[in-house]
Amino acid sequence: MTARLALVCAILSMTMSAQQAPLTYPQARKVDQIDDFFGTRIADPYRWLENADAPDTRAWIEAENALTFGFLERIPERPLILKRLTKIWNYERYGAPSREGDWYIFTRNDGLQNQAVVYRTRSLAGTPEVLIDPNALSPDGTVALGEMSFSEDGRYMAYSIAASGSDWREWRVRDVTTGEDLPDLIKWSKFSGASWLKDGSGFFYERYDAPRDDAALQAVNKNQKVFFHTVGTSQDRDTLAYERPDKPDWGFGTDVTDDGRFLVVYQTEGTENKNRVFLRDLADPRGRIEPFLDDFDAAYTVVGNDGDLFYVLTNNGAPRYRLVAVSRTASKAAAWKTLMPEAPGRDVLESVAMVNNQFVTVWMTDAHSALRVHGLDGRRVKEIALPTIGTVSALSGRRKHTEAFYAFASYTYPTTTFRYDFGTGGSTVFKRPAVDFDAARYETVQVFYPSRDGTKIPMFLTCRKELARDGQNPTLLYGYGGFNIAEMPAFKVSTAAWLEMGGVFAVANLRGGGEYGQAWYDAGRLKNKQNVFDDFIAAAEFLIRERYTSTPKLAIQGGSNGGLLVGACMTQRPDLFGAALPAVGVMDMLRYHKFTIGWAWKSDYGDPDTKEGFDINVKYSPLHNIKAGVSYPATLVTTADHDDRVVPAHSFKFAAALQAAQAGPAPVLIRIETKAGHGAGKPTAKLIEEQTDIFAFLTRVLNMTLPKAFGGGT
Repeated sequence: MTARLALVCAILSMTMSAQQAPLTYPQARKVDQIDDFFGTRIADPYRWLENADAPDTRAWIEAENALTFGFLERIPERPLILKRLTKIWNYERYGAPSREGDWYIFTRNDGLQNQAVVYRTRSLAGTPEVLIDPNALSPDGTVALGEMSFSEDGRYMAYSIAASGSDWREWRVRDVTTGEDLPDLIKWSKFSGASWLKDGSGFFYERYDAPRDDAALQAVNKNQKVFFHTVGTSQDRDTLAYERPDKPDWGFGTDVTDDGRFLVVYQTEGTENKNRVFLRDLADPRGRIEPFLDDFDAAYTVVGNDGDLFYVLTNNGAPRYRLVAVSRTASKAAAWKTLMPEAPGRDVLESVAMVNNQFVTVWMTDAHSALRVHGLDGRRVKEIALPTIGTVSALSGRRKHTEAFYAFASYTYPTTTFRYDFGTGGSTVFKRPAVDFDAARYETVQVFYPSRDGTKIPMFLTCRKELARDGQNPTLLYGYGGFNIAEMPAFKVSTAAWLEMGGVFAVANLRGGGEYGQAWYDAGRLKNKQNVFDDFIAAAEFLIRERYTSTPKLAIQGGSNGGLLVGACMTQRPDLFGAALPAVGVMDMLRYHKFTIGWAWKSDYGDPDTKEGFDINVKYSPLHNIKAGVSYPATLVTTADHDDRVVPAHSFKFAAALQAAQAGPAPVLIRIETKAGHGAGKPTAKLIEEQTDIFAFLTRVLNMTLPKAFGGGT
């Protein structure tokens, strides 16, 4: 009997036994694959699962999903959870508007639409008209709108679309007035925006060479190039604006300054928090792309310019960032003028925009936002009051505008969009959603707890008011801890539902993120990566010590780099957690760099092909630290078979190895989404289905009883 036939024949018996412990897992064959890393021999018996389209892999996927859904479908609370999630999710939500020529552009989802619709209107008080409806691009909502960019006069919209959650994009151009697409079509773009010339004749974008075949879609992505596309022409007539074949690891991003004079080219190397900046004078027909800030010693973002004087946000000499004025003709640091120095304490200058001929700044204080207005000399003019502790996002406005828009949210404060009027100095609500959720019953507090080395780590705790700290509260602890990304307060339907289910929601602001600038990031990457896991483990210990919860009631969750976090912590401390939810995780730390954009993560993880990198990574790699005979917590791995960022092989191999090693009765399951990718643009219907399954799993493995108000029995 073939392996495929054996797996398929086993599906019925596995489904019937889905509620029994221990479960009967699909038999994942082992191959004799041994790799030599500097004299250390490492087995990789599930290497065959790296080929997601091979018949044996497809059969294994089918069998695993049969087992998982057989388990989940027999959980009696699942229909109640689905019903409640669907009801909460069904609310009208808006994106913050932007001014594009004579138009206001914003997104709106009526509640359960798979994708948000883009609208245009001449006036905020006018009746909006549909500009583009991504739901019409595919019957199941799996084709999503990616990036949007508008010509300054608002005539044209360049937009990208992604199918099945892929990072690959196709660009099109739409006439904003007519709502009709031009014949323009651009393929093989990835990690790119569109930067328009001032006159709207065309835009710069980034792309790769076309893959040779389907297998090349999963291959390493290198040699990104900058092109210019003229509106109304075919892609084969696009002009190559910049490439560096001598530097295949260089990635690019572009922007055109507000005055239209300069093309700004940002050069990155992987995910390193450093970049170079090049400039091209677009007013000079013979102008070339030339170095501006090219020492690759810090992060630089051009905020705006007055002629040859550029305003630059940087962490050069300021780990928590400052704003400086830099002359194009004297760009060395000694000649800079500091307009906003690094703030005292631990505040981080997160972003700067030029609106109303002023600087509008977003600051981060202990992982939540402050919003301020400054003069061109950097002096603070006004603090814009925010509703509560939360996060400012989607700030929009041009230098000539007298209004700006922004979004604000927190864990129990649904995302609300505001308009700020520079004339009156006041903010007014543009759109506030009406959500079927009683936020007044809950509160968010911030605590600081010691990690293993004594470092104080902030953590947000959201729960019902007057929570009984008896150690019996089901608790979901979330973390990320990487790539200089700060975990800020956000409103999610899943959080609201979890709170209604009687749960505590905790978010730990781990080192490796950007919560306190460059030093905080550096303290959680490369040789310091173990600090991230120590921080997360210490968060769990704090929650147990302070009797918010206990091990049988504690679940940990994270996605992508956060999936690595969960995988590492559950293999290092399997005794500490009641459940683990690693999503699209980076689990094989010895081969992560061999697929798609994985090589770019070496700035966080190091290079396992070097002795130093191998010695660090092998110690925490989730796949390589699974041990037979250990009782691991109940685990639900989630991934997607079309994920071309963190390829599903990571999750496949981890799940197979964990199932083979599990000594205890707790289930180890993997839920594999099809026609989906890393998560961005996932249809609402699929989001609800996946969240339902996660919560149903937790109700079973954490032995939860749903409150009567939720539809349960107590």
